[in-house]
This record gives sequence, structure tokens and C-alpha cells, in this order.
Amino acid sequence: MFKELNPLLHSELRLAVVSILIGVESADFVFIREQTGATAGNLSVQLDKLSKAGYITIEKTFRGKMPCTVCRITDPGREAFSEYVAALQTYIKR
Repeated sequence: MFKELNPLLHSELRLAVVSILIGVESADFVFIREQTGATAGNLSVQLDKLSKAGYITIEKTFRGKMPCTVCRITDPGREAFSEYVAALQTYIKR
């Protein structure tokens, strides 16, 4: 039987963000935007959804006078990603 895929992670952009963050300690907004090719507005909305779900943390600071947004994956985010991959494997193994 197929396992249900987490609808929050099933979005292409949110999955890309979590995939990036799973392999690094943290990543800033500009790096994530460049890696995903997303618009700043769309990325901001998707980061907010991941943050509200508790999958990532977002820290807004300044580098000099420039705003800097840094994202980190949380333990629940790592667990959700792991479960998503395991569920996806049930589809692949068929």
C-alpha cells in the first residue's frame, strides 16, 4: 500500500528548500533563492509556511545596513523530510 505524502513537503519549492537545508547548517535567503530559481515573493511565502509548520527557523538580522534572513532546518523538519522520503520510496518500489 502507498503511504500518504506530506502535502506541505509535496510542493516543489518547499521540498527544494528543505532539501537544501537538510545538507547545511544554515542558508540565507539569497542563496536559497538562487538555488531554487524562485521569486523573492514566492520564496518568502513558502518559507513562512515551513516556519509555521515548525520545519524551519527563520532569523532576520542585518549585515551592516543590509537585511539578512537565515534559515535552519529543525528536528521536526528533518523528521518530516525523512518520513516524506520513506513514503516516496513506497511508490518507487512498486
